Amino acid sequence: MKTKIILSFVFFLTSISFTYSQGSDHLVFKGVPIDGTLDEYVSKMKEEGFSHIKTENGTALLNGDFAGYKDCIVGVSILKQKDLVYKIGVLFPDKETWSTLSGNYFDLKEMLIEKYGKPSDDIEKFDVPSYSQPRDDNDKMYKVKFDNCKYYSIWKTDKGEIQLSIEHESVSHCFVRLSYFDKINSNIIKAKAKRDL
Repeated sequence: MKTKIILSFVFFLTSISFTYSQGSDHLVFKGVPIDGTLDEYVSKMKEEGFSHIKTENGTALLNGDFAGYKDCIVGVSILKQKDLVYKIGVLFPDKETWSTLSGNYFDLKEMLIEKYGKPSDDIEKFDVPSYSQPRDDNDKMYKVKFDNCKYYSIWKTDKGEIQLSIEHESVSHCFVRLSYFDKINSNIIKAKAKRDL
């Protein structure tokens, strides 16, 4: 009899936990709601297979596989004055050619469309006059490295915003970035900032 009661209680707790995570009002990253303290979130990401690189200026950097891509860098950010996770950024591995860089972007965009529907906003162009549009792979990568590439897609959901973009750092690193902004915690942080004004 005692065993039945204990098993029933364990089942009840498990179902509550499962229902809570499924019914979370927060945007979810890798199955985990974007909420809680930085240490709590890093711990959950470690359980998902990420390794912690370092924590600096309110952002924890982790390394691991994400969405079928190996060796991604994940940044988990909080507002320094309030230890509350509100933003997750994923930097996919650097690419040397436009075909592989844009291939990553469009592959991820297609998966995001399957999950979240059509983007609320997207721009995919080289920001140069029509007479100097890039003609080949090398020329397109040159435009990326010198800030003449505007490729991004934004999904606005009830739980937050997701942004996908092609980015660069100096002229040596070109990559795709995917960012998640939790609506509830972003609003808490904005409200705190407004009180300071």
